[in-house]
Amino acid sequence: MARNARGIATFAALTANTILWFVPLMLLAMVKLALPVPRARVTITRWLMALGENWVSGNALILGLQDSGRLDARGINDLNRRGWYLVIANHQTWSDILILQTAFNRRIPFLKFFIKQELIWFPLLGLAWWALDMPFMKRYSKSYLAKHPEKKGDDLKATREACRKFSATPTSVINFVEGTRFSAEKKERRGSTYANLLPPRAGGIALALSSMGSMFDAMLDVTVVYPEGVITFWDLCCGDRRRVIIDVVHRPVEERLLQGDYANDREYRATFHRWLTDIWSEKDARIEALRAEAGPREARAADADFA
Repeated sequence: MARNARGIATFAALTANTILWFVPLMLLAMVKLALPVPRARVTITRWLMALGENWVSGNALILGLQDSGRLDARGINDLNRRGWYLVIANHQTWSDILILQTAFNRRIPFLKFFIKQELIWFPLLGLAWWALDMPFMKRYSKSYLAKHPEKKGDDLKATREACRKFSATPTSVINFVEGTRFSAEKKERRGSTYANLLPPRAGGIALALSSMGSMFDAMLDVTVVYPEGVITFWDLCCGDRRRVIIDVVHRPVEERLLQGDYANDREYRATFHRWLTDIWSEKDARIEALRAEAGPREARAADADFA
């Protein structure tokens, strides 16, 4: 009962922190929407990103008071808050988002996610994501496109248009390449040949590169490992102290990846898949090495949680 009481109190504090920053976010976003002056809009965008960073800092402070998690972040020192970054990462739990936001906050520009357009209606957060210029993706199903072939490519055009605004303001875009959270069931269902990962889905990262590739200064390849077992959002709220390793590898944005049409060029698509598969194989081996480094007790706990 004491653990759950801590969890409820922490969740309430996180909700209050969200509401606290939601109000100025929305007010500034409305001013930006009404202003026709590009330079003023760029300035307001920077203010909005600063509010977003304060929101993340507040969340980190609340969780820190609970002593939630033990963050071991590596490779995050040589970063630039004024740069443009593409961040790719493996994905195991919704806690990944909070942990990555905390690790990168004020080290690189505020992290932005590609979000399904339907999620703009999510209470509070949907409008907050809109105010923070998250790129909303409009996806059409295959059955819809079969009936309306004239709509083919419209979703990509809309996403590229949403990304154009990032050219004036330093931006970090994150993509969880597996497309969903890892689990043993999903690993079996998707026939993954990796020990610790689902097969990578190239569409999202190809879209990010085709929309913004020339802007990116570097790609940050992030490996998230929970040696003592995956930490859920509720675990964080309850103050469970488990170690989290964030391992960051800096990779160049290769020119060859920016010069192709992923949707229509079969040869380019095959090249892109080989490139991403190589990265994912390295990441799988890296997870094994980091878990081995953590020691037998922590590795056994992680095995039990993934099972």
